[in-house]
Amino acid sequence: MRNETTKVLPHKAVPRGRFPHVKRAGDFLFISGTSSRRPDNGFEGASADAFGVTELDIRVQTRAVIGNIGDILTSMGATLEDLTEVTCFLVNMNDFKGFNEAWAEFFDAEGPTRTTVAVHQLPHPHLLVEMKAIAYKPLASAHPSGGTNHEQR
Repeated sequence: MRNETTKVLPHKAVPRGRFPHVKRAGDFLFISGTSSRRPDNGFEGASADAFGVTELDIRVQTRAVIGNIGDILTSMGATLEDLTEVTCFLVNMNDFKGFNEAWAEFFDAEGPTRTTVAVHQLPHPHLLVEMKAIAYKPLASAHPSGGTNHEQR
């Protein structure tokens, strides 16, 4: 029996395509590319004045992305501690220092593995960072009787 679950969270920003926020495949959780977008389609760490001058903050956006990933994991009975790998996409590598500072507020060297790459652009010009992630959260545990429990821990 294949144990797969996909989920689009109603309290998060609607994906801008036909894909879920998260997919469980056995004991692994795969989190789709996640940004700082809010459910109202605004962005954390992005503002514009009356003249259209924008102010973008990599630290605020990084914290928001990690927070959104944390919320997605919580919906599946997991936490940020269950992350095993994160791939990060930065529009500008000049933001790498601020990105790393915000990242370090959540993770240390014992945290998930990470790859950070520069990309030409993300789906909205106010986005500076996007992340996709994989978490390991075993679904089944052995019962004393020898059977299995298919409840999420």
